[in-house]
Amino acid sequence: METKHNLREQTIEKVQDLIQINIDSQKGFCEVADKVKDKQLAALFKQLGDERRTNTTELQQIVNFNGEKPQHDGSFAATVHRAWIDVRAAINGGDASVILNEAERGEDAIKEMYEDVLKETAGSAVNDVLTRQYAKVKAGHDKVRDLRNAYAHA
Repeated sequence: METKHNLREQTIEKVQDLIQINIDSQKGFCEVADKVKDKQLAALFKQLGDERRTNTTELQQIVNFNGEKPQHDGSFAATVHRAWIDVRAAINGGDASVILNEAERGEDAIKEMYEDVLKETAGSAVNDVLTRQYAKVKAGHDKVRDLRNAYAHA
């Protein structure tokens, strides 16, 4: 029987994927928080970055509990995406709507990954943790989407 300290290899692999995307998300939010001119958006991005850092730490502990080495790096694709945000933000002078468009794309990716992992690990011993984290990710996604829409119509 699977427990939080005795997870199946497939579950550990999925948790590792979530660690990586949370690292990517956290780095992205921290970087754009420094680039956006709007102080309220900067504060939101810092808050979301902190939430993703908390998710990462919690998931890394789960992997450690299972005797595996957790991910500590983000993906190459995310590094390229952040560089693209840098270029677009520089061209547009830190325009919030441009940054929100890119942030929402990243939010779509993390939300979809959590949804996929929750389906693939249904009944897992870590499902409660993943479900709780997903609720926060979904709320963050929705905030960014709503702000993007508001800025697009302003």
